[in-house]
Amino acid sequence: MSPQDAKRRLGRGLEALLGVGTVEDAEREGSLRELPVAEIKPNRYQPRRAFDPAALKELKDSMATSGLLQPVVVRPAAHGYELVAGERRWRAAKELGWKRIPSVVREVDERTLLTLALVENLQRASLSPIDEAEGYERLAREFRLSHGEIAHAVGRDRSTVANAVRLLQLPKGVQQLLDHGALSAGHARALLSLADDREIARLAREAVAHGWSVRETEQRTRSGAAAKRSARAKPKRAMPPEARRIEETLRKKLGTDVAVVLNGKQKGHLAIRFYSHDDLARVLELILGRRWDG
Repeated sequence: MSPQDAKRRLGRGLEALLGVGTVEDAEREGSLRELPVAEIKPNRYQPRRAFDPAALKELKDSMATSGLLQPVVVRPAAHGYELVAGERRWRAAKELGWKRIPSVVREVDERTLLTLALVENLQRASLSPIDEAEGYERLAREFRLSHGEIAHAVGRDRSTVANAVRLLQLPKGVQQLLDHGALSAGHARALLSLADDREIARLAREAVAHGWSVRETEQRTRSGAAAKRSARAKPKRAMPPEARRIEETLRKKLGTDVAVVLNGKQKGHLAIRFYSHDDLARVLELILGRRWDG
């Protein structure tokens, strides 16, 4: 299957893309094989770095009682097979001591292997925000897909993908807090409005220590940024309510800080903050409605 065909069909679901249903379906069409568990290797593009032990135990108990309802999907490899989909089922089978596992073999290229690994995890079990963001970033880099194309492929909104990728701009320590579930993606997006990594890390630690809600974190980041601006800025006239509404609307739409700067009653300009070349490309894509390749 070509990468172009994969991109068109991913939105229809993992089973539609792979042409795989239940064990009975695969047996009926003659594609079911009983492969040695030991000859199957994990998907090298697996975006999930940690598997929930409780969820894995629940799956293992179900397989011990009812068997495997859906075969794993593999592709031929140099020494055996490589998983395309079904790593949790394969891990559960190993822990149960199974020697063989119902499987379907598919010819899948490297790029599609990465996409399928991400799609399966998004469909069947929630990834950590950082695992999800890194999966999107790899799709953009290796497939050369825009955020809009990635969103279509994995069944997400464009803004969801764009905001997820922005999380990779956070300091590594804050990313670890997200990975461990101490902070949510909502907390992280609020922290991204700050330009200073040290301030981001400090507020992230405080948010965890004091159990701040997302709204409270947003308020703290806004007040912190405002205090820094007021310390170095000259006094200026109060911002009209209409301008504040414009700022808030654009801030939510673009996922970054936006300021309306008034130079008179009817004149002024917009200031849109970005934090890297990739972040600028993301903002331009949202404004233009197409990928920015400049």
